[in-house]
Amino acid sequence: MPWIEAMLRGQKVLARVKADGSFVDEGGRVEIRYKPNDGRAYRAGRGNLSAVAGAPLLPDDACGPADSKDPGAAAKSAARPSARAVPDGAWQAFTDGACSGNPGPAGSGVVIVAPGGKLHEGFDYLGEATNNVAELTAILRALEWIPAAAAVIVVHTDSKYSIGVLTKGWKAKANPELIAKTRRLVEQRRARLEYVPGHSGVPLNERADELAREAIASRRTRAAQVPG
Repeated sequence: MPWIEAMLRGQKVLARVKADGSFVDEGGRVEIRYKPNDGRAYRAGRGNLSAVAGAPLLPDDACGPADSKDPGAAAKSAARPSARAVPDGAWQAFTDGACSGNPGPAGSGVVIVAPGGKLHEGFDYLGEATNNVAELTAILRALEWIPAAAAVIVVHTDSKYSIGVLTKGWKAKANPELIAKTRRLVEQRRARLEYVPGHSGVPLNERADELAREAIASRRTRAAQVPG
């Protein structure tokens, strides 16, 4: 069966379709791929998908064989790049910063994962800033957007700098006010910061990067709308 480019919560994916271009709906779920040959397949809710206008049908072999996974479960599997397990009932966030030049137009991206797997996305345009500022701000926004009632919070970031200055006592010559503000919130919310390798195929980390770049491209901010 062929594939077609489709949009899933603002992200372009490849979705399985019939010869007439309609989605292959199995129990309300459609097989998708974030990348054609990265070895992972997922299933997305039919109602969350929309075909890209004018996109051609792609042959079956446009995507290689892959293990099937569910995007709702992707949060848990993607959230375990480290040896430490994520506690049941934890709120999670995947954060990333981007900068067009360093310094240059900068943005922060955040994907918040509620207990149970529901995703909430947001991004913040920062104007002229450095990549480190964008990374720190992404963590700050995640902690601001996660509901106050959240008892357990795990934030995944690909910024070793942010983890160092926020939790390991690294000395930083720049950004003292931002670091102090973010560190206070990390401590107040008892958030755990976990390192995830950047651009290594972790879907929600990749999505956070896309959101950061969307902030730069659109020159706007969109806070994550998280109930509670």
